[in-house]
Amino acid sequence: MPTTTSILATFLDPEAGWSVDAATASGFGISFDLADAGEARRGPSPTEVVLTALAACTALDVAGILRKKRQRVIDYQIAVSGEKAEEDPKVYTSIVVEHRVVGAVEAEALRRSIELSATRYCPVSAMLSASVTIEHRYRLWPGEREGDGLSALVMVTGPPGVSAG
Repeated sequence: MPTTTSILATFLDPEAGWSVDAATASGFGISFDLADAGEARRGPSPTEVVLTALAACTALDVAGILRKKRQRVIDYQIAVSGEKAEEDPKVYTSIVVEHRVVGAVEAEALRRSIELSATRYCPVSAMLSASVTIEHRYRLWPGEREGDGLSALVMVTGPPGVSAG
């Protein structure tokens, strides 16, 4: 049976502002804002949150898989960048996800963990891959974060017939 999730979003000043407060079904809130540069903002833009959700979703997957593989991660960051179309609705046309890992981690274990997240476990990645090309990469440092580390392209996901940019 499908699961249903509900969100309630409230526009704070419909006549003048660009802020929305949203409440999730699990009781958490987030503020969104589209204020112009230089103006006070209450939160990120909705499209920034899309990239944030992708980063969080794949990070949780990959960290969990690496733990199961008994890989010793000292530090783990995910850098996500997206390129948008110039015309409305200004959707993302390409996204790059780079996993930055420091620790006693085998490159193959990291590669496979990222692949599993991108193709099987992360629903945010699956939804975005239906319409945009996503490049999944890693950078691995075996001890401390020194030099360039070992870097590799794991895979590119996206809709059929669309190539990375």
